[in-house]
Amino acid sequence: MHPLTTDALRASYAEAMRHENPATGALSTGQFSASYPERPDWAIGPFARDEALTFRPTGQWPDPTDVGWTSASIINPSLIEKDGLLHLFYRASPVKESLASRIGHAVYTAHAGWHDDPRNPVVFPTFDNELLGCEDPKVYSAEGRYYLFSNGIWPLAGTAEVEQYPSPGWPLGEVGCDINLAVSDDLVHWQHLGLAVPHEVSRLWAKGAVVPTDERGEAVRFGGEYLMFLSEGCNGEATVGRSSDMEHWQFETQPYLDISSLGHLHEVACAAVVGDTLVLDFFYSDHDGAFAAGQARYAASDPFTQRELHRGGSLAWGGLRRWRGSWVFAQGWDAPPGERALYLYRSA
Repeated sequence: MHPLTTDALRASYAEAMRHENPATGALSTGQFSASYPERPDWAIGPFARDEALTFRPTGQWPDPTDVGWTSASIINPSLIEKDGLLHLFYRASPVKESLASRIGHAVYTAHAGWHDDPRNPVVFPTFDNELLGCEDPKVYSAEGRYYLFSNGIWPLAGTAEVEQYPSPGWPLGEVGCDINLAVSDDLVHWQHLGLAVPHEVSRLWAKGAVVPTDERGEAVRFGGEYLMFLSEGCNGEATVGRSSDMEHWQFETQPYLDISSLGHLHEVACAAVVGDTLVLDFFYSDHDGAFAAGQARYAASDPFTQRELHRGGSLAWGGLRRWRGSWVFAQGWDAPPGERALYLYRSA
């Protein structure tokens, strides 16, 4: 793995500023959370934007890496409530969907609206496996503590890891993607623990630590253990993690989702437990190649046996939460080019 240096970070930032991707740049939350006439009772949604809750940060953060870093896009956030306050953790990128991202934090109060954390960025490159950025925070609570999983991106070319951890079942590109973990007792001060999914499991690509939660964002135990669904990488094998404490995980190959009737799976976005039902919300391409979202139903007592599929979802990468009487999530795909905005969407 290449060492994290100021020169390497500066090169990463310069490359991010040249990023263009029309396919992801045109994504719209509305196309994923649309209403379908066959919607079953267990499905969560549909969703509509609540303009009053839009988050727009002002100014640029100080750059602790000293490479001149700024952001023009904010996406893929996570919401969680604590002591009546709504906390938002979000990915800030130099260009929409570019690398060289950082993670920020903001808090919502009814009387003052959104307040961006003056400590931002709360996650920025400090480990070698974050040389190309820190992305897509997923924040969960469990027994009084908070757990922030994020994607660390790093260059593969010229590293010993490529030979050490071959991935024939999931061909790798130019970058690796790790899942890193930070823990906190107050959602403000974070201890960064580093790698959560070892390379023996990820084979240098594991994206999206999807931990099933209840409507408040509290991780749910299944048979006494927490679960983590991995849906990308891991040599192309469906993989599930198990943990007793949310910090130390054991992983195994475990098939759990078949969407061949709908199209091709890209990634599981989040997992919500409602009563005795587990709902996985996922991102896929339909048989015509169009991006889409769906949901799958499981019994909470049998979380790997798929019972039913539904077209339409949220792609709430940071999870679905209930807040003030409705399900809510945030997303920034719909923001106009160059505008930093996160829109909150609420269920009907």
